[in-house]
Amino acid sequence: MRFYTADLHTPAGIRGTVAAYGHYGRPVLVFPSEGGYATEFADRGMVAAVEGLIDAGRVKLYCVDSFDGGTWSAGGLPLEERARRHGAYESWILDAVVPHIRDGTGPDAEIATAGCSLGAFHALNFAFKRADLFPLALCFSGNYDPTTWRGWGEQGDALYFNNPAAYVANLHGDHLEWLRSRLSVLLVCGQGQWEDTTGSLESTRRMEQLLAAAGIGHELDLWGFDVPHDWPSWRRQWAHHLPRFC
Repeated sequence: MRFYTADLHTPAGIRGTVAAYGHYGRPVLVFPSEGGYATEFADRGMVAAVEGLIDAGRVKLYCVDSFDGGTWSAGGLPLEERARRHGAYESWILDAVVPHIRDGTGPDAEIATAGCSLGAFHALNFAFKRADLFPLALCFSGNYDPTTWRGWGEQGDALYFNNPAAYVANLHGDHLEWLRSRLSVLLVCGQGQWEDTTGSLESTRRMEQLLAAAGIGHELDLWGFDVPHDWPSWRRQWAHHLPRFC
């Protein structure tokens, strides 16, 4: 399996690492779990779980660092400020990571997003905000409403426009029609330990309802009560679903 890491930065100097796995195939931009790092997916067995697809040239994974420590996980900051600081991460993804992916896969490559837990939130949020780049989001055990996280303070535009649980309900007009024609979402969640305490199960069900009401293409796959919010579950779910999309 071909593997490399790259230190990428924007013109403004925002820096982070990408770990890439594979030589060809559909590009998938992988977000780590909360506070995670570029090699987390490999370290947690997620890359090995789909090694056959990678070696066959069906998929190429681009796994990125998180900036969560200074944004969504910065409990000393109000949620609105965390959302504003998330803008630096968004800039790094769009201005540094996406060009890097397209250098390796072609200028017209349609990039899927994927992630587990907080990574699922990122996968969904980026796909909604930039479906022109990311027409498919594969989301495992996500909580898609930042207002339910460990947060406080007044809520403003920065938080609203990074809260799928809020803005999906208000999509309308030509933009909604375009999203209906462009975007597909896979929502996967277990029903076992920690899926309730993290809010993932409730949020996944709620997001499915919002997508259905908006008429946006999606699938919901709820696994059993013996399937917890943890990496062994995500390895099985990832290996089960990814072959259908590459």
